[in-house]
This record gives sequence, structure tokens and C-alpha cells, in this order.
Amino acid sequence: MNTTLFQKDFISTQDWSTDELESVLDLAIRLKQDHGDGVAHDHVLQAKTLYMLFFEESTRTRNSFETGMTQLGGHAIFLTPKATQIDHGENAKDTGMVLSSYGDGIAVRDSRTAIGQRYLYEMAEHAAAPVISMQDDVDHPCQAMADLMSLRELFGRDLRGRKFVVSWTYAPKYVRPLSVPQSLVMLMPRFGVDVTLAYPEGYHLMPEVMETARANATAAGVALEEVHDMDAAFEDADFVYPKSWGPIMVTEDPAEVEAMAADNRSWRATAARMSLAKPHAAYMHCMPVDRGHEADDDVIDGPQSVIYRQAENRLHVQKALMALTMSGAT
Repeated sequence: MNTTLFQKDFISTQDWSTDELESVLDLAIRLKQDHGDGVAHDHVLQAKTLYMLFFEESTRTRNSFETGMTQLGGHAIFLTPKATQIDHGENAKDTGMVLSSYGDGIAVRDSRTAIGQRYLYEMAEHAAAPVISMQDDVDHPCQAMADLMSLRELFGRDLRGRKFVVSWTYAPKYVRPLSVPQSLVMLMPRFGVDVTLAYPEGYHLMPEVMETARANATAAGVALEEVHDMDAAFEDADFVYPKSWGPIMVTEDPAEVEAMAADNRSWRATAARMSLAKPHAAYMHCMPVDRGHEADDDVIDGPQSVIYRQAENRLHVQKALMALTMSGAT
């Protein structure tokens, strides 16, 4: 293991060098292979504790982290603001200092707009154990890393020249955060991928995130473009990632959000749109996918879909992160 990552916070992929991120990917691939072969790793985090603090509900995130800790020999404890003193006003500093005096790592999911990532960095400033983002309002680093791992499994380590499309899609019900598309546009260019970001007017991402993404693309010598046409975006793509997010840079008012979304119902992943991409193109989604709105069933369940591979790779990437940041073992 790369022991230089011991005790290092993982709040944004932008905080880690490409070499450090490669260490995570390499270990994740090895752990996945070993798991498939029945090789146990329950000595790696034996008797260590991870506190998992959730401000929002979760399926894949909670279960992949908790399962990962069990497989590594440790114990994960599920916390919510209501089940702690956070709901009574305890701040990030006090919570982080106390939890890190008991355990060996703190993982937080907090997607509150303009609060989440700041809360994680504040906790990390004072905690004596590594803080891992399980998603915040700016970044979803574990998801993006699992997606990158999936790309490499499909097309190899060298992804230069591959076209990766992140596209907004229509979905009703609630305002989804910006963190997934933002995590992808920041991370993928660093590993040689050409990125196309497609969205209707009003669904732009945070300006500071796009500035970072453009700088990453320039440094890597790859393309990063923004378009407002879903069909044009899908043309000749190697990967398509149609995913809903809210018009958070414009409004979070429920009525206004619903009206804006209703004007763009045609933004949906269909078999016809998939045919615009390359024949080998992979359909991707972080899940949960809003069937019949974000994408049709014949796309979600079709032969080009890799959504369950992505979900599984969350487990292996997060096991690698926890092993590297919570253990000094070599």
C-alpha cells in the first residue's frame, strides 16, 4: 500500500495528485480480484472503527462503506444528525474531534447547498482521523473514482481519445445535487478523457467547478466542451452518462424547478439516442435511476448498460480508500 496516504482526508479528488489516485485504483482492482477469488482481507482494518454520518438517505453509499469495513475486518457505525447532538447545534469541530478520539475514520454525506463541502473541510481541520466524503454539494469523489475504474475495466488503462458525455436528463420529484456531474467533469480530463457536458439553459454547473475542470483539461491536453443539444452530445460517444440534476445555480424553489424540468421532458436516454453513440458505447448512471424519465428501460437494462458494474465498483474503490487512509500497513 501507499503509506504516504495514511491519515489523508479524501474530500475532493482535486486534493489528490493523479499518482495518489492511481494508487487507489490499483489497490481497488487488486481487492476486487482477490474478493472474486475468495481471498480475505479482514486483517487490514482489524478492530478499527469508521463513523458514517449521513445528512441524507442512502442505498449504495451506506451499504458499500459498511460492507467494505466488514470485509477489511473493521466496524462501521451509522450516524445521522437526529441520532447525534448535531440536530441540537453541535458544530463540525466538536463532532469531528470527539469521533476521531474514539475511532479511526469519519465518512460524511452532506449535500446541503453551500454547506456540505464546507462542513467536511471544517471537520477535517480539527479531526485527528481522516475524513472521507460520501458526497457533498460540490463533489462525489467516491462515485467518480468508481466510474473511472469502470471505464478502465471496459477499455483499458489508456483512455486518451475516448469521448465521455455527461448529460442532464429530465426527472421529477426532487432537486438533485450538482455533485455527480461536477465530480465527473473535474476528474475525467485528468486521466486523458475528452468530456462533453450537455444541458438545457439554466442547468449550468458551479462556475468555480467549471474553471477547475477546464484547467484540468488544458493541463492534460484533452477536450472539454459544453453543448445544449443532447443528440449532438451523444454522437460518436464512447461513454454516455445521462443524469438529472437541479437548476441550483438559478433556483431551488420547488415550483420553479418543476416548471423548468417540465419544459425539457425530451431530455431522456432512449434507444434512438444510444444509436447516435459508437456501437460499443457504455450507458452509465450512478443510481438510483428514475426509470421512464431519465432513461427508458430498454437502455437501462440493455446490453450497453454498465450501471451495476459501477455500483459494485463503489465497494472496491472505497475499500481501497479506507485501507490506504486508515491503515499504516504495507
